[in-house]
Amino acid sequence: MIDYVAPVSKQPLKLTEQKYCTVAGESFPVINAIPRFVELDNYANAFGLQWKSFAKIQLDSFNGSTISKDRLIRCLGMPLSEVKGKAILEVGSGAGRFTEHLVKAGALVHSVDLSVAVEVNRENIGSCSNYQIAQADVYRLPYPENTFDIVLCLGVIQHTPSPEKTIQALWKMVKPGGLLVIDHYTFDWMYFIKPIMFYRFFLKRMNPKNAKNAVEKLVAFFFPLHWKYRSNKLMTLLLNRISPCYVYINTFGNMGYDFNFNLSRLDTYDGLTDYYKHLRSEKQIGQILKSFNPMQYVVWKGGNGIEARAVKSK
Repeated sequence: MIDYVAPVSKQPLKLTEQKYCTVAGESFPVINAIPRFVELDNYANAFGLQWKSFAKIQLDSFNGSTISKDRLIRCLGMPLSEVKGKAILEVGSGAGRFTEHLVKAGALVHSVDLSVAVEVNRENIGSCSNYQIAQADVYRLPYPENTFDIVLCLGVIQHTPSPEKTIQALWKMVKPGGLLVIDHYTFDWMYFIKPIMFYRFFLKRMNPKNAKNAVEKLVAFFFPLHWKYRSNKLMTLLLNRISPCYVYINTFGNMGYDFNFNLSRLDTYDGLTDYYKHLRSEKQIGQILKSFNPMQYVVWKGGNGIEARAVKSK
């Protein structure tokens, strides 16, 4: 496993009395067995509450699906058997939907998240010799640059202050010959069909707990209607005009009501309360990756919008 370094100075760290310290006096606390390299109060607070509230819904091991595993394999462009022994940096690990598959596959998994979701991730994954978790900022990662075989960042970049700076920060962590794997939101008619931006205007200004309570009420009212009229095209169209709910009935209808209801609770909260929500096109993501002069890269539409991989030149 790769040792932590100070996020800015990149000086070696030594664990002493529940703190990671440098010889120069920099100090970072270890709270609940997790190193903390950021202030606990930050723009990702809503995400922390989100994963505390929905700790397991997206875990394949919990919901009985292969949804997360399939997405991970598609984005990596390789079977999970090929990540065994590889040093992987997972940025924005959330509750561990991808972490559990990487750890099980034998990768050397170094996971970070800006929010207290790290606590849920650790609870879900447990103690493993090939896994470590830290609370850290993508712009100040506690690892040496040019270190990782694979840097993975899924479902995250659109929620950071600057997608361009975020991708650049991730690229710095990839070692020569290593792989960067990312995705990003892109333009979607949903933003015009559904009144998402109207609801989001108010909800993102509430504290996370009040916003969550409001979302719960909205989903409890609208989702049963979405489910009841899921085969009625006219009613579905009308509901989409007034309902803020994120629903995936057409995609995951076979998973049943409870799964879809809880997924709607999770993603509606996620989509209406995130502090940043950037959109980038396939061309824009391609231009960012091309600017790094990679050995090769590929960008395609899929998943939440755009997915991409790039190999760093040796």
